[in-house]
Amino acid sequence: MADNARKPATRLVEAGRRSEWTQGIVSPPVWRASTILYDSVAELKERPNDTHHRLFYGRRGTPTQWSLAEALTELEPGAEATLLFPSGVAAVATALLAVLEPGDELLMVDSAYEPTRALCDGMLKRFDIATRYYDPLIGAGIAGLIGDNTRAVFMESPGSLTFEVQDVPAICAAAKARGATTLLDNTWATPLYFPAIEKGVDLSILACTKYVVGHSDAMLGSVTAAPFAWARLRQATYQLGQHAAPDDAWLGSRGLRTMGVRLAQHQANALKVARWLAEQPQVARVLHPALPGCPGHELWARDFSGASGLFSIVLNGGGDAARAAMIDSLELFGIGYSWGGFESLVVPADPQRMRTVVPWAAEGPLVRLHVGLEDPDDLIADLANGLRRFAEALS
Repeated sequence: MADNARKPATRLVEAGRRSEWTQGIVSPPVWRASTILYDSVAELKERPNDTHHRLFYGRRGTPTQWSLAEALTELEPGAEATLLFPSGVAAVATALLAVLEPGDELLMVDSAYEPTRALCDGMLKRFDIATRYYDPLIGAGIAGLIGDNTRAVFMESPGSLTFEVQDVPAICAAAKARGATTLLDNTWATPLYFPAIEKGVDLSILACTKYVVGHSDAMLGSVTAAPFAWARLRQATYQLGQHAAPDDAWLGSRGLRTMGVRLAQHQANALKVARWLAEQPQVARVLHPALPGCPGHELWARDFSGASGLFSIVLNGGGDAARAAMIDSLELFGIGYSWGGFESLVVPADPQRMRTVVPWAAEGPLVRLHVGLEDPDDLIADLANGLRRFAEALS
C-alpha cells in the first residue's frame, strides 16, 4: 500500500520510521550531536551543498529530529517538508520572518494568541513591518483588506480564548489570488482534524508542546510548508539558528504515536463536560467550536473532522473575585498555562485586553478550560462545586 493511501491513524504509527534511522529499533533513538566528523576534506567540502536529512552539524539535525519532522509532513497531504523549533512561539516567529520584509504588511487575525500579537506589535513593528488586524469571521471578505504591500495573512482557527472558527479555504483563496502567503496556527485541531496544507494553507504551524508531546514535559514547535514556501522557511530557520533539542524531539515522536487515541478521548471528555456546562445557570455561554452557538460552528462542521479538549465558558455575571472563587475551589483542574497534556487545566482570561478590531463584550468573565483524560464525571462534579462557589461569591 502506498504511503499516501494509508489512513491518518496508520501514518501516525508508521511515519518517520525509516530503517536507516531506526536501525532495527522500533523508535529512532536519541542522537545527541554538535560536531559531525567527515572522512576527508573532499567530503567536508561537498556536504554543505545538501544537508537536508544528511549529517552536517548538530544544529541541522539528526535522525531524531528528522523522524518527527517527516512524520508531521506525512500528516499533511500536499506538504513539502517540516522543520522543528524549540517552542510554538519560535515556530510562529520564524515562519513570519521567513515571508516578511521591511515595508511589508501582515494581516493578523484579531483573535490571535497573545504572544503572536506581542511579536507583531513589538519586533515586527521595529523591523518596519506593519500589522493590520482583521475580524476572525471575515471569510472571503478579507479580499477587500489585501493591499499592494500585503505579503502575508495569518490565521488561528479556532481563535485563542474565544474560539472563533475561520473560513480558512476562503481566506486562502483570496490571499492566493493576490500573491500573499498564508499561515495558520493549527495547534488546536492538529493535522489529524484539520489538514491545513490540503485546505490551501502555505505554512502550517503547531505548538507541538501541546497535543504532539501530550504529556506536559517538553517545549517544541513545528512549521510544515507547502512546496513553494519551503525554501524561504528553511533559509530563515538556518539563518536564525533555530534548533529543537533531540531529547524534546524524541518526546514529540513518542507522543505523536498515541496522539490519535488521546485526541479522541480529549474530544469525548470535553464534549461531555461542555454540554453539561451549557445547561448550568451560572454559565452564560460555552465557546466550543463543536457546539452550535460558537462563532463559526458551521465552518467547523464543514471543514474539521474532530475537536480537541480546549474551550472556554463565559460566566453569568460577576467579576474577577467571583471567577477566582470558582477557579480556586477546583481540585482536578490545575491552574496553569499551556494545554494539550493528559491533565485538566483552567485559567482566567480577559480577551478585551487583546482586541483591536472586534471588541469583546460578554455577560461575565471568561474561563478557559482544558479537559484532560480524567473521568469526565469526576470533572463535572469538580466543576459543579466550582460553580456553587461562584454563585455563593455573587450573593
